[in-house]
Order: sequence, then C-alpha cells, then structure tokens
Amino acid sequence: MTQSVWDATSLPEFSKVDPATVAADLEALLNKNRAEIEAIVAHNVHPTWESLVVPLDEIEDRLGQFWSPISHLNSVKNGPEIREAYNACLPMLSDYATELGQNKALYEAYKALAESDAAAQLSQAQREALTQTIRDFELSGVGLEGDAKKRYGEISSRLSELGSQFGENVLDATRAWSKLITDVNELKGLPDSALAQAKQAAQAKGEDGWLFTLDIPSYLPVLSYADNQALREEMYKAYATRASELSDDGQFDNTPLIQEILALRHEMAQLLGFDDYAELSVATKMAQSGDQVMAFLNDLAEKSKPAAQEDLAALQAFAKDEYGLDELNAWDVGYYAEKLREKKYAISQEALRPYFPINKVLSGLFHTAQTLFAVDIREESDFDSYHPDVKLFTISKNGEDVARFFLDPYAREGKRGGAWMDECRVRRRLDDGRLQLPVAYLVCNFTQPIGDQPALLTHDEVTTLFHEFGHGLHHMLTQVDVASVSGINGVAWDAVELPSQFLENWCWEPEALAHIAGHYETGEPLPKDLLDKMLAAKNFHSGMQMVRQLEFSLFDFRLHREYQDGVTAQAVLDDVRQQVAVIIPPAFHRFQNSFSHIFAGGYAAGYYSYKWAEVLSADAFSKFEEDGIFNTETGALFRDTILANGGSRPAGELFAAFRGREPSVDALLRHSGIAA
Repeated sequence: MTQSVWDATSLPEFSKVDPATVAADLEALLNKNRAEIEAIVAHNVHPTWESLVVPLDEIEDRLGQFWSPISHLNSVKNGPEIREAYNACLPMLSDYATELGQNKALYEAYKALAESDAAAQLSQAQREALTQTIRDFELSGVGLEGDAKKRYGEISSRLSELGSQFGENVLDATRAWSKLITDVNELKGLPDSALAQAKQAAQAKGEDGWLFTLDIPSYLPVLSYADNQALREEMYKAYATRASELSDDGQFDNTPLIQEILALRHEMAQLLGFDDYAELSVATKMAQSGDQVMAFLNDLAEKSKPAAQEDLAALQAFAKDEYGLDELNAWDVGYYAEKLREKKYAISQEALRPYFPINKVLSGLFHTAQTLFAVDIREESDFDSYHPDVKLFTISKNGEDVARFFLDPYAREGKRGGAWMDECRVRRRLDDGRLQLPVAYLVCNFTQPIGDQPALLTHDEVTTLFHEFGHGLHHMLTQVDVASVSGINGVAWDAVELPSQFLENWCWEPEALAHIAGHYETGEPLPKDLLDKMLAAKNFHSGMQMVRQLEFSLFDFRLHREYQDGVTAQAVLDDVRQQVAVIIPPAFHRFQNSFSHIFAGGYAAGYYSYKWAEVLSADAFSKFEEDGIFNTETGALFRDTILANGGSRPAGELFAAFRGREPSVDALLRHSGIAA
C-alpha cells in the first residue's frame, strides 16, 4: 500500500494567515521559485519526467498551498486586512504567471521531453499533461517578442486587478443596502422562516424589527412571497442596480471596469493571433469553434422559446384572472409564479423546507455517494477553522482515506454570494513516492439556523448542495497522480460541470429522497402527497428558466465574440434579449454589473458551459434511468471513467467510454419537459 500524506501540511492553517506579512512572504517564495526554475532548466539538456516535471510540480504545489488559504479567506471572510493582503499579492502573482508562461527555455524543455523517445514510455496522464502544458505556453504568449511580449504582461496584470475590483464592488454594493421594517403588517405573506431570519438579522445589529438585505436567503423570500408590492419593487430595484451608476451614488459602479476588461481581453486575443476573445476561450474547451458554440445555443433557444412563451402567457393569464393584474412587472413575476405554483400543484419551496434539515440532507447526500461510488464519509472534529459553521469530512474507500473536504454552508456578512467548489490541495505523486491526497472547499450561502432550530433548506438549496458536491467528487475521487490533469485540472471548461449537474438528478428521485428528506422534528419522511406534488412541479416554468440561462450564455459569448470599441455591454444584452428572452427587464436593470461569473470568475466566453455540460449530464443520467438509479455497476463505471480520470483524457472520449456513444440533446429536453 502506497503511503499517503496526511501530515501537518495536508490542510491549511487559517489561523496562521497573517495579512501583515503575506505580501513579503509571497515575494520571498516567488523569488525562491524563480531561482529553482532557472536551475532546473539549466540542468535539463536532455529532460526526463523526473528531472523536469516532478520538481516543477513541487514548486507549483508549494505556491498553491501558500495561496490557497489567503484566496479562500478573501472569498469567505472578506475584511479590510485580508482584502489588502490579497490585492497586494495579485500583481506579483500575475507577473510571475506571465514570466512562467513566456519562459522560452522552459517551453523548449517541455517540447524536447514531449518529442523524445522516452515520451512513448510515459503514462496517458503524463502525455496529456505535456500536451496541455505546451498548449498553455503558446496561449500565454511564449512566442511573443519585444513590445508585444511586454504588452501581454501588462494586460494580464491589469485584468487580474480588474477582476478582483469587480468582485469587491459586487460584495460591497450588496453589503451597502439594507432595510429595517418595524411594522409587521408590511410583511404579510412572508413565511415564518423568512420573518424569523429577518428578526434574527435585526437583533444581530442591535435593532428592533425585521432587517432585510440583498443576500439571496433574505432577498428571494421577499420577491416570492411578500404581498407588499412596494417592498418587492424596492428590493428588486436595489438588487438589479447593484454595482452600477444607479446605486450607492455610483460608488461601486462596475460599468467602466466592464468596458476596460472587454477591451483588454480583445487586445490579448489579437496579440495571440485570435480574431476575438471567444475564439481564444474555445481553444481550451470541448467545443471546436465559436461557430459551433453559437449554433448550439441558437438551436437550444429555438427549441426552448415556444415553451417559455407558453409559460409566460399562462402566468399573465393567471395574474389577470385571479388577481385582476393587467401588467406583470418584473418584481411581480416571482410572486405570482409562486401563487400559480401553489394553485396548480398545491406546493411551495416553504412547504418543503421542514423536511430538509441540513443534517438529514447531508446524510442523504453521503448515502447517495456511498451507494454509487463505494466510498465512506466521516466527520472530523479536530482541525483549524476560520468560522464555527465550517465542518471537515474525510472520504475513504476500502478502508483507506482518499480525500477530505471543508463544508462552509451558510450566508453571512463578508462572504461572497453564490456557491462553489474550489481546490484546497490537489492529488499528486511526490518525488519520494508518497501520494498527496486531495482536499476541497465546498461553499454555499444557505439560510442560517434560526435559534435552536436546525438550518432548513429549500429544495433548490438541496440541489445546490448536490451540485457542489458533484464538483467535489470530481476533484476528490480522481485516480490521477499528475497534478496538472488530476481531478478538475485539465478538464475542458465546458465539461467541468458534468459531474455537478449529474448529481443533482438524485434530488428528484423518490428512492433517493427517502434518504435525503425527513421532518426536522419528527423524522417523518416526505409525505407521498408532497412528494408527488414536488415531482409534478419539477418542470414548472422550465421553459422560462431555460431561455434565461441561454440569455446569459449568448450575452457572454457574443460580448466577447463581437467586441467593438463603443459598443456597450448593455447594447449587446438588449439585442440578445430581443432574440431569446420572453421577459424583458426594466431599462434600469444592470444585470451585467454583477455578472461575476464572467468578469470576476473563470467563465468569460464560457458561461455556455453550463448548458453544454447539462446536455452531457442529462444524457449520462439517462443511463441510470435505464439501469437503475442506484445501480452499483453503473455508478462504478461513472466513477472509473468520468471521475477517476480527471483531465488525463479528453472529455469527449471519457463521455463516450461511459455512455457508449456520442452525447445527445434529447435527454436534456425531455428532463426539462420541453420535449416529450
């Protein structure tokens, strides 16, 4: 049995992150790395895997282990000190990455290894790592000279700063708005859980009444349930104009940042020989070209829009017939949609909440993973943490530990919105033969526990947890020992959502829900009538949801594909909406100003990946529909093809190995209720 690494360096020590010394420590580490890289290149006249890649992986991992807790804390515990330290480091990291990507001697060493006789003896993972590394050198401007090379470095550094500033503006703008209500009569229609949460938020600030914010667990219940239309409108406007010229006196306005980001990305793409940034983005993805992406999105839009139009027409008719509403405003859509759902299916997210206490959901999630993938999961009690809510779990297989993950489930001040999985440690083979085991961060923004009551999740939050855990399993159940293609590394971006969206399917299966759901007070399973209603309502407004995601995807891709000086993001978004949207938001809406996925995350000209991967995930799940949703052989096949191989083989090959054929869009349209 190979010895694995669970020692003092296997988990980050958050309490040892000292913002005052972070920048100096990073500078020293980067200089050490530079000296070691120079020595490695000088001694590799005839490079081998062991003499070239192994020591470079060690250098890369050392930097990753230094930066991981700092980057993570910046997202989950953002405050002045951490933010200052993080931003002080970004230019150094950007310069270092640019230097590395444009190191011709290093590039030639990798090429020499890839073209050597010894390359034939390398493993599939090692050969794929070499191929991707050489490609990434070329996409990092290794072939640039003189002014072009200098300009590429300037652009990279500036884009890093702009992305960080964009995200900070969204966080600060979200945090800047709140509303205290002291008359409970203004809050009619809100469920008890939302009122209790707002009361708890007010008490935490030393106030009497009910405090509402733009954090999703506070915002969504108001838009969905509050009878007070004026309150819905006020919160909708505040949320829709975050980080724009229309809010906070423009203090956190992201509009100029968007224009600069787009201009710099376009310039970078052209420096590298691409027509536009969209083509540069596709160069590392499963899709073959920008034309293929556009054809895919337009085809889905054409097939989905009629269903979306039917959804909207039914909602408008319901609001008029039942409530005498002649005009359905943007802040009315969620409210009347929830009324229609309750009338049509006699169910709401709030009715389900008591049956999804977080510990029961976690138990059901772990049961699903254990049954499908033959793993065991246990909670750890002794570890360094940055917040009392954070939990740590270990995954084992056949009695041997294989991975760990931190779970940070609840929304709080100083934590960016949304949900995500991120690497903490990557699985790789060390130079002494031992195996470093993978560790993941799983982060959500669920409604916090209220008083002595456990956190009660909506079914939407349950699917979010399964989604992020699917990403985590991709990272943690890898069997690849080469860092750059281990877990999610090296996986084409438009395939990386496959395991996450795939795992969501179990949230809708009665056989799985028997383990996921149980009343928080009695343990009673989800009653059959509620289960039947929930399943019947599964595709409620799925047409509108589909075109909304296509709107985001087309906006992102066209924005980067059709960039021209003087053309604003708003103009592109308006044009896309005319093509695919059935609900046109008010003119004041500034969705793009908080679209962190593409301006502060990794999804630039890649947001379409959600839909692309959804085709793969729906088709993959259809095999379980055929074989049985807890079929252990099919689960083992998914684990051993998709999850175990990480980025060591092209995603299309792995999908075909699992499914036995190329992917088909039919399952997605069927699962969405858009096609029979």
